[in-house]
Amino acid sequence: MENIKYLLNNNRSPGEVKVQITRANGGQRGLQHLPQRPKVDLAFSDLTYTVRQGKSDKVILKHVSGRLKSGELTAIMGPSGAGKSTLLNILTGYKTEGMQGQILMNNNERDLSQFRKLSAYIMQDNQLHANLTVSEAMEVAAKLKIGDKTLEQREAIIADILDTLGLLEHRRTMTSGLSGGQKKRLSIALELVSNPPIMFFDEPTSGLDSSSCFQCISLLKELARGGRTIICTIHQPSARLFEMFDHLYTLADGQCVYQGSTRQLVPFLGSLGLQCPSYHNPASYIIEVACGEYGEHTRTLVNAIENGKNDIVNDQPFPEFKMTDGLNNADAYTNENLDSVIANTLAKGSPNAINMNNLYNEKESNVQNNVAISVEKDDKINAETPFLDSSVQQPRYGTSELQQFFIILRRALLFSRRDWTLMYLRLFAHILVGFLIGALYFKIGNDGAKVLSNLGFLFFNMLFLMYTSMTITILSFPLEMPVLLKESFNRWYSLRSYYLAITISDMPFQAIFCVIYVTIVYLMTSQPSEWSRYGMFLLACLLVSFVAQSVGLVVGAAMNVQNGVFLAPVMSVPFLLFSGFFVSFDAIPIYLRWITYLSYIRYGFEGTALATYGFDRPKLQCFTSYCHFKAPTVTLEELDMVHSNYTVDVVALVVIFFVLRISAFLFLRWKLKSNR
Repeated sequence: MENIKYLLNNNRSPGEVKVQITRANGGQRGLQHLPQRPKVDLAFSDLTYTVRQGKSDKVILKHVSGRLKSGELTAIMGPSGAGKSTLLNILTGYKTEGMQGQILMNNNERDLSQFRKLSAYIMQDNQLHANLTVSEAMEVAAKLKIGDKTLEQREAIIADILDTLGLLEHRRTMTSGLSGGQKKRLSIALELVSNPPIMFFDEPTSGLDSSSCFQCISLLKELARGGRTIICTIHQPSARLFEMFDHLYTLADGQCVYQGSTRQLVPFLGSLGLQCPSYHNPASYIIEVACGEYGEHTRTLVNAIENGKNDIVNDQPFPEFKMTDGLNNADAYTNENLDSVIANTLAKGSPNAINMNNLYNEKESNVQNNVAISVEKDDKINAETPFLDSSVQQPRYGTSELQQFFIILRRALLFSRRDWTLMYLRLFAHILVGFLIGALYFKIGNDGAKVLSNLGFLFFNMLFLMYTSMTITILSFPLEMPVLLKESFNRWYSLRSYYLAITISDMPFQAIFCVIYVTIVYLMTSQPSEWSRYGMFLLACLLVSFVAQSVGLVVGAAMNVQNGVFLAPVMSVPFLLFSGFFVSFDAIPIYLRWITYLSYIRYGFEGTALATYGFDRPKLQCFTSYCHFKAPTVTLEELDMVHSNYTVDVVALVVIFFVLRISAFLFLRWKLKSNR
């Protein structure tokens, strides 16, 4: 009881307390609270992938076949350029264009939309939000992926996963402070929340030391033992890591040179006259053979394995061949099926070679009619089988789009509060520049002799608000792209929910900064002391700030940081030239006047000028013998704004704002597709 009180008093959630008590009492550890999901076997036949390079086509994968089984840890290996990542991207559904062939899920044609609900893809780089703690990141993932669970259930799942992955003691640590191995485990933990039955990993040991590599592969091995299908690409593992893999799929020049048990690799190569030297790492040896260091043997290996149609398995009694012919239910065998498998096996001349052509023979009625979906005979798991039925429409995401919006919005607001550049540095810049400009143009707003200087002040306001709003968005938004790519592909949320939350989250802060800046300069420069004029002045500045932010979103969504930082200011030059400050509207050539209607700087400058000098403002003070601009109407005539309408300026800015926001969304959707 005292231990329970201690844990609760130290801000431990009930789920964490339950895990700690279970561990203290010697209870079973490890992923006891995850939602039950069906097992998934994946098979592919005659898979070809072609890309366009210049005027010619390059074939990356050449009619490869294979079988990836549940309950096994599979490694996809091969020399650089062999097609490992390409095969992984095709199997995950990350790449679809240019692919030909057949991919089966539990002996049925794969429905990509349904498949992505059952799979998770952990990419090579740990795409994590640096401004979240481990616990906060897990809570966000749980709310998005299993939002139908109660708070207590989600806490139990989170605590269970963190305890299993060795992250429970780091739950209050910021993700930026984690080591490389811990970041990799957190990436796995985030996807494990929904317990996907099939998980893909791209180079999971990249950048890790030997100890962290061993911990990572041990974790994947443990996940596979739970009935999941774990598939990862790996460049060249050590002998210690290689022994931990159950299944090996090796590529060379876009073709399969070995598929089967890691323990059978050396005997298989030996049967072809390729003797692995004693104390030599088999993983290194097969890569060396594939690279041609021992002569050209690629064609021999491809023919022996039939480009992946053969699966080399361990010596087992024949009834255990069920994992190699695509069946997970031993009851599905009939005597005729078994005799056929045995005959086919013996015909190959090796008791370990299983021909996988029967995986794709849909006319085998004795097999197809008797094999149910690959699930354990458990009521809880059987309840999940509709996930594999393409005729049953399941929710696309773990929660509704409205809930996604509020979850992402809260996360984005938390980012902003913790981001020094995005928040405090920007606030400091607005205050500092506000006082600097206020001191430079001190009390010139009501001086008829300094109207031209005051117009310069109005134009500089537009310039400052435009660049601060636009630049910070260009710098920050592209940094979100890798995380967005990962989370949207793994079905955390819809792009609409994400985009709406991200765009709205920064608007309150931008509005606050703009109000602070405008208030400082408005008072220090002695602009008209009327609430209505101050309100119109502030509204024009706010709209320009929001439109500039939208420009930053468009550029950030369409380009990377380097190109965006250069092109955005260059693209803004025409808007500045046609703003009405440098050249009046009448002086602009007729064939160029249309550009002024696209310049949001023009509408903002015109709106602040009208708020300052329009609406029948009384004459300005004159402290010299003659003030040409003493009457505000003279200033408006000089600017060619006598007949301008403040309402039109506001409406134009609002229209441009929405057009740019929609354009940014379309660019973002296009960029996500193009990156894939």
